[in-house]
Amino acid sequence: MLSLIQAAGWPVWFLIVASIAAVALIIERFLSLKRSRVLPPGLLDEVLGLRRTQSITPDMLNRLAVNSPLGRVLASGLRNEGAGRESMKEAMEETGRAVAHNLERYLSALGTIAAVAPLMGLFGTVVGMIEIFGAQAPGGTNPQQLAHGISVALYNTALGILIAIPAMIAYRHFRARVDSFLVEMEQQSLRLVDHLRAAPR
Repeated sequence: MLSLIQAAGWPVWFLIVASIAAVALIIERFLSLKRSRVLPPGLLDEVLGLRRTQSITPDMLNRLAVNSPLGRVLASGLRNEGAGRESMKEAMEETGRAVAHNLERYLSALGTIAAVAPLMGLFGTVVGMIEIFGAQAPGGTNPQQLAHGISVALYNTALGILIAIPAMIAYRHFRARVDSFLVEMEQQSLRLVDHLRAAPR
């Protein structure tokens, strides 16, 4: 590993930092965007069942709100149940926007790394090319400097692409997952509104 860093030159440190950040973001989003954490299975049915058998108390709504992002949206609708269908929908839409913002957290940073990593690699390539041209001298070519310049150029180009590909794949995957969660969350919210309006207490 140390020999690779020496061969790639000082520009590789930017790529190393970017790769560590990308791995940390991918792990964090993978854990945070698990389906069971965002959309617990059977949560809506459980809420509707509780409402049929007992009154929904503020304490129950607070517990529901901290249960999951879906619970937070459903709790906001139940808090506005007495204000009518439109007020319930508006409250859940407003909460849904805040939830969407939380679900999308760090995705822009991951996308930025995917876009910038090849440019960092290109920067390393330019540094390597400068060293290659610096190896040319009137008295002849310095083979050691020439070889180092070539290795700097090639290693940085390869590492930039190597970091960008998984970062972009992860970004697209998490972006699609968030969009899917938001659509399903909206559908479950509408089910809650329709159920409450059809069977008012």
